[in-house]
This record gives sequence, C-alpha cells and structure tokens, in this order.
Amino acid sequence: MSIQSFLLKSIINLTPNFMIIWVSNIVLKGIAELLEFRFDIDQRSLYVQTQLYGEEGTIEVLLEDFAVFNDGDSYRFILHHASSDRPWLNNILAKVIGRAWKIPALPQFSAQLDVLVELFKAKPAELPTESSDSNNE
Repeated sequence: MSIQSFLLKSIINLTPNFMIIWVSNIVLKGIAELLEFRFDIDQRSLYVQTQLYGEEGTIEVLLEDFAVFNDGDSYRFILHHASSDRPWLNNILAKVIGRAWKIPALPQFSAQLDVLVELFKAKPAELPTESSDSNNE
C-alpha cells in the first residue's frame, strides 16, 4: 500500500461519524438531514439513514462491495450490492449494481484516481465482463 493510500485510509478511519453528519447537514440544509452514517473502508460498505426535507419517514441505504479500477483506457466504479428500505429506491439501485460506470477522464486528477484504485481495489472476480459494461459509456 502506498503512503498516499495509507494516509487517506487512516484519515477516513479516524474521521468521527458525528463530524461527517454535522458537515453533511450543513451542506444539505433544506434538502435532507443525515441521521446516521457508517462507512467501513475495509469491508467496503456504506450505510446512511436520512430524512428528506418535508417528509415524514426516514430512508435507509446500504451499499456494499464497491470498487474503483482502471481497465486500461479509463477508470471505472462498480457496486455489487445495494439495498434500501424503499421499493422505488431498490428498483433504481437494481439498475446500477453489477455495472461498471465510467469515471470521467480528468487528467489533472489521475494521481488521485490511482490512489482510489489502490484503496478500493477490485478483486479479479469482481471485475465485469465486456458485455456487462458496454452500455455505460
């Protein structure tokens, strides 16, 4: 593991959840309120519970087993498992999971993307086949 990815992983692990919730609620004021946040970088899982502004109930979302990789021509993001407590959101997530989404090429950020690839490295079995990502250009 490179020094950059080690430092980034350490920063992510040491950032208190209450700080992420506090900053998110400042940014999302009038849109949503983040109530709970859990991010496990080693397990590559993210859980959020939020309440949309003006809505009665909360929405829970769990993202698991995601990766960033370089396929030689571009950087891509893939999400293998996602669920929510809302059927409509599960339908949206079903269209996203298992597909490799191209990250727009920004040459000035290639070094940072290389660190993300190292940090969220995909296992060979997690990489998509050619047919599964052909519609994501």
